[in-house]
Amino acid sequence: MERDDRGMPITTPPAADAPPGLKGLVVAETALGDVRGEEGFYHYRQYAAPDLARLCTLEDVWHLLLDGSLPDQARRAEFADQLAPFRHLSPAVLRALPLIAADSDTVATGLRTALSHHASTLGLPPTMDCSADQRRHQALALSAPVPAIVAALHRLRHGLDPVPARTDLPLATDYLWMLTGSEPEPERARAIEQYLILGLDHGFNASTFTARVVTSTGTDLGSALVAALGALIGPLHGGAPSRSLDTLDAIGSPGHARDWVRATVEQGGRIMGFGHAVYRTEDPRCVLLREIALGLGGELPERAVAVEREVEAALEELKPGRGLQANVEWYAAVVMAACGMHRSLFTPTFAASRVIGWCAHALEQAEEGRLIRPSSRYVGAAAPAPIPPR
Repeated sequence: MERDDRGMPITTPPAADAPPGLKGLVVAETALGDVRGEEGFYHYRQYAAPDLARLCTLEDVWHLLLDGSLPDQARRAEFADQLAPFRHLSPAVLRALPLIAADSDTVATGLRTALSHHASTLGLPPTMDCSADQRRHQALALSAPVPAIVAALHRLRHGLDPVPARTDLPLATDYLWMLTGSEPEPERARAIEQYLILGLDHGFNASTFTARVVTSTGTDLGSALVAALGALIGPLHGGAPSRSLDTLDAIGSPGHARDWVRATVEQGGRIMGFGHAVYRTEDPRCVLLREIALGLGGELPERAVAVEREVEAALEELKPGRGLQANVEWYAAVVMAACGMHRSLFTPTFAASRVIGWCAHALEQAEEGRLIRPSSRYVGAAAPAPIPPR
């Protein structure tokens, strides 16, 4: 009989029925935040996430998730000093990035390779062999350079040299600086910062759950983050924003939206940018991002709003009662495009935000120290069967 570290027998409870996709199934406890889909509400610790995006900096909310509180002025400066050295790319990563950029299909897949390489250069031990302080240090070392990696890969893919980080700039401003080599307009920097804050965490989504599962094995933190990134870049998860903009492009003018939606639904296609696995009301991230997009001005946000109304009306007609409203990807794509970002950057930018949440969840999971090992229900041929003559 298998026994735990106290010598007590480990008993396995009978397998419980699980809904498809584990929808609605509680698999763990967390103090980091929650999503209340029926209310259209989500929060980081005790604060509503959209309120944090409206009123706080990215650095402040990073501190909240990692250390449990919003920092005062002194602690904010201390935290910025802790992050600063990790925002620069190491010589080893800088040497590898041109090859990674040349051999990767996209910036997102390049980031996956670069993050793995960066983690390997840090010599990370298994999380189960580390103290809480060591794991926190590793979380900063792994997540802080992600914006610099994304920016460098993007520039290298366009024949440009990477732009070094400027730690005198706030994180979001520095990200746009590294992408372009020019200091961004304040309203664009703030728009991207608010998007990054809104994307830090969102319950037990596929990539966050992946990070926790991998961490539960006791492996190094880098492995957990690379696995989570592999989940994120899927088109049904973090790979969706660019496809949402593709939807907007395909529809064109608002007057074409209803016919386009009907034709797509009849052919069994997906309407990218609409519907959500959890929300049955308006996505709260969408509410703020719509406001941000309109504040940036221009034809694209105005058209996105008009098309949104027509698509939602068509979906309600075709699939009544389903609550298929615009989701975060619809306006995330519009905000990033309005700030001058190439759509190949949409998913990696999301990753630069969500990696902070993954780290917070990984540290929480490491403290729990329990392997995540669910059961399955076998539905194949009856076993055991005799081996046929050979």
